[in-house]
Amino acid sequence: MNKYIFASSNNHKILELSHRVPHLDICSLADIGYHEEIIESGFTLEENARIKAKTIYDKYKIASISDDTGLEVDYLQGQPGVFSARYAGQPSDPKNNIIKLLKEMEGVKNRRAVFRTVICLINNDKEIFFEGVVQGTITDQIYGHNGFGYDPIFIPVGFERTFAQISLAEKNQISHRAKAIQKLVDYLQI
Repeated sequence: MNKYIFASSNNHKILELSHRVPHLDICSLADIGYHEEIIESGFTLEENARIKAKTIYDKYKIASISDDTGLEVDYLQGQPGVFSARYAGQPSDPKNNIIKLLKEMEGVKNRRAVFRTVICLINNDKEIFFEGVVQGTITDQIYGHNGFGYDPIFIPVGFERTFAQISLAEKNQISHRAKAIQKLVDYLQI
């Protein structure tokens, strides 16, 4: 079995990836004893995913997977986008991010948004990217307790509930990350 390092300290992302591909030998940064912060200094999701995967690949020479996700809101010209995790400032606080976004969207009719995930796989010095996108809308308040990040305020097209109101199993079938992961799985022919 090939070993992969998932270059993230976000336990929610690691759990979601492991749940989706339980037959892969995926190690977290903690599993390999890596505790340094990887600075996401890119200006695109692709750049941030690459920075994280390359940092780990260069250090350990083991296949590395990383992702970056952004919520892109039409009314806000694609913001918060690459800055989604730290939209309300540092340190990153999902609740404050949601509060800031909902305040900026008060009274706005156009609530269209997309969740976009980009995965970067680096193996044998080869870089490959996989993208997953889900169209949806932003609610006017928080609904549900599942998931993480902006899940309580994002309703995917075709649903009447937010990502935070559906089960992890349902979300793993339709989410932006699930779509990107499926493309990764297809590439690896698992």
